[in-house]
Amino acid sequence: MPGRNILILDDDAAVGQTIQWIAESLGFEAEFVTRPAEFFLRLDHSCPDIITIDLIMPELDGVEIMRLLAERKCHAKIIISSGMGTRVLDAAQRSATEHGLSIAGVISKPISKDALRALVGEGSELNRPELARDTSARIAEVEVTPEDISRALENHEFVLFYQPKIECKSGVLAGFEALVRWQHPGNDLIMPDRFIHIAEQAGLIDALTEQVFYQSIEWFSESFSDSDRKLSLNISARSLVDLYLVDKLSKICSMYQIAPERIVIELTETSAMGDSVHSLDLMTRFRVKGFQLSIDDFGTGFSSMVQLVRLPFSEIKVDKSFVINAQQSQESRNIIKSVIDLGHSLGLLVTAEGVEDRETLDYLNTLGCDLAQGYFIGRPMPGEAARCWAEDRKSL
Repeated sequence: MPGRNILILDDDAAVGQTIQWIAESLGFEAEFVTRPAEFFLRLDHSCPDIITIDLIMPELDGVEIMRLLAERKCHAKIIISSGMGTRVLDAAQRSATEHGLSIAGVISKPISKDALRALVGEGSELNRPELARDTSARIAEVEVTPEDISRALENHEFVLFYQPKIECKSGVLAGFEALVRWQHPGNDLIMPDRFIHIAEQAGLIDALTEQVFYQSIEWFSESFSDSDRKLSLNISARSLVDLYLVDKLSKICSMYQIAPERIVIELTETSAMGDSVHSLDLMTRFRVKGFQLSIDDFGTGFSSMVQLVRLPFSEIKVDKSFVINAQQSQESRNIIKSVIDLGHSLGLLVTAEGVEDRETLDYLNTLGCDLAQGYFIGRPMPGEAARCWAEDRKSL
């Protein structure tokens, strides 16, 4: 049954058998292997939805296994297990994420039923249709070329999904983040990690950004014109050289009668921290025009506190890699608290992304985090579904 198959790799047969029994008791079909060669044979044969990998093994360690999985473009959810300390587990998770793998979480040995259930649920979570649309509807075999992207731009094949952001304290809907997807003619969605970097290299990112602006702000105007909710838009570092970017966005907002104050421009930490007078000018112009500025993925790059202070941000986002691990990692909790305290000391709103359970949301609230987004709150949805989601939330 799709979404309910687990493949376990652990060189200790007793441990592998135990994980298999736990998984089966949760309603999954599970099998375990102890050797990497057998693991890859079973991987090709059974196409598992979830994989658990031990970090310490005599032939190939877990980090090397995950590198090979990345080379195979594996889309299974991965659980990393080990008896090592949380700092090593956290580092392994970051390594896997940077290789493009989908990490369900990390789990310390000895593995308990409750710990595994917290990561995989009762065997039904991966069958939810909205998750299938967002993580599984990909084209794994098609090579994306600049010509494909150019054609897709001409045919308006890029679509927007919207992920809700709520106030941590009250649970009130604060707004949405617009996330671009490519609706390929083959009726599959291509995720942005497959095409954004190619659009950047081919000089097509500005055209794509402009289409995202028009499409998302038109939806926002039709859906929430009479509210104070905000819409977050992501901008590539390559677009920071576009002299007319601010004016383009201002014109679109004026066309759809959306106040710039309701638009949040999100920049990754890496792109924001460049010591470029031009990008500083552009960001300052955004704020002068009334737009909000958010620094995304904070804590994952090599940021300079001096740069953070001198740039005119209004929001800081705690990276999801720390938030997802908040319940298992003291180091992640320390980083989250530090970022929240830093943001508030600079007068910034703080948003945590990657909230996947009630406990994490409650923890963020105790720290005074302002906003939150993540799968526990709402997954990225097409425009009409997001509008209905907002209406349904009013009645809760």
